[in-house]
Amino acid sequence: MRKVITYGTFDLLHWGHINILKRAKELGDYLIVAISSDEFNELKNKKAYHSFENRKMILESIRYVDEVIAEENWEQKIEDVKKHDIDVFVMGDDWEGKFDFLKEYCDVVYLPRTVGISTTKIKKDLLKVNNG
Repeated sequence: MRKVITYGTFDLLHWGHINILKRAKELGDYLIVAISSDEFNELKNKKAYHSFENRKMILESIRYVDEVIAEENWEQKIEDVKKHDIDVFVMGDDWEGKFDFLKEYCDVVYLPRTVGISTTKIKKDLLKVNNG
C-alpha cells in the first residue's frame, strides 16, 4: 500500500482544498491529512474560523481522505513520515523546496495551487461584502 501525507489548516474548505486532496490521493492508496491544531495555529499567529475538531470532522467526511491527524509543531513531519510509513509527502507549490529535507525519507511532491481561489481570498471577499 502506497501512503501519502499532506499538511494544512483546511479552514473555510473550498474547491482548491478538494483539488489538492484529490490529486494527493491519486498519488497513492491511503491519504493522511495532518491539520494544524488550534494551539499550533495560535503559535503561527493564524486564526481559523473552525475549531480543530470541526475541521477534522469536515475532512473525515471527504472521500479522498482516509485519516486525519493533528499537526502540533513544524518539527513533527519526519516523525510522522516514519510513524505512518509514508511513501509520498505532498504540499502546494507555494511551499516549493521548503520540505526537500524529507526526500531522505519519502518522495516529495509539490502540486500546483488551484488558480483563482484561496482561503485568504475568501476572507478578503467576505470583508469587502460586509464592509462595502
